[in-house]
Amino acid sequence: VRQTYGKPDFWGRYLTRVEGASDGLTKEEIRLIQQNGTKLMPIYNDFKKAVGENHAKVIAMNTAYHAKRLGIKKGAPIFAKIDPSIEVDSNWIRGYVDYLYNTDYKPGFYYYPSQGNFAESYCEAIEKDKKVAIQAILWSAEPEVGLTPAKDAPPFKPIMPDCDANVWAWQYGRDTDHLRVNTNLIDPRVLDML
Repeated sequence: VRQTYGKPDFWGRYLTRVEGASDGLTKEEIRLIQQNGTKLMPIYNDFKKAVGENHAKVIAMNTAYHAKRLGIKKGAPIFAKIDPSIEVDSNWIRGYVDYLYNTDYKPGFYYYPSQGNFAESYCEAIEKDKKVAIQAILWSAEPEVGLTPAKDAPPFKPIMPDCDANVWAWQYGRDTDHLRVNTNLIDPRVLDML
């Protein structure tokens, strides 16, 4: 990554192992990342649906537990990864925000704006509770414009929902044949929280 794209300012990693999807983060890996002057962007993906407020609170509780277990710093956003295939409703989004709001962590969502139903459910959630728009940090996975070194990164222009949103992160490039890595841009406010 350093040779091809430059030294990363932050590194996105999954908090837990999910069979067939992700390897879980370890304390040793966190130390290695931090010793190299890189910040950690934590992601939680151990769920197959995102429906209902009670389910959201269970997922948010697990998210906060694993973040604390790994020593993720207080105030960091934890991004729930909402793949396009995951059904998500506004009650789940509100439940995730409500629960994490009362922990040491901030609620975040990694999502695909033009695939799946996250954007529609998110806008519905803020119609019911404005706190969602204030507290949640969104990480857009679109548009994909291709991997670049940091010096050649595009201007920050992620696709955003059609409602109030703090879209402060954008994954603009994804995997190549020789390296499985994504390139992202984030707002300095997010970088300061990591």
